[in-house]
Amino acid sequence: MAEVTIYSTGTCPICDKTKTLFTKWGLAYNEVRVDQDSAGLKEMLRISNHARTVPQIAIQGKWIGGFTELTELHMDGELDALIAAAKA
Repeated sequence: MAEVTIYSTGTCPICDKTKTLFTKWGLAYNEVRVDQDSAGLKEMLRISNHARTVPQIAIQGKWIGGFTELTELHMDGELDALIAAAKA
């Protein structure tokens, strides 16, 4: 299974929506709560070129962006290909 990481906080409704979508799509994910995990925050900043908003999403360590970028990838049919390539 592709490794999906969602960097989030406990007070972010868009983070909750992102996690709900991954669950709906049947895709497992790892959540890193950057409001509770300073190492996770440093990791998110490193892979996302210092993004300051959450959620931030990575698949197989490759940063894809936030909720907007996730939605665009899904609507363009590119998310399935990214997940499939990560599984290979």
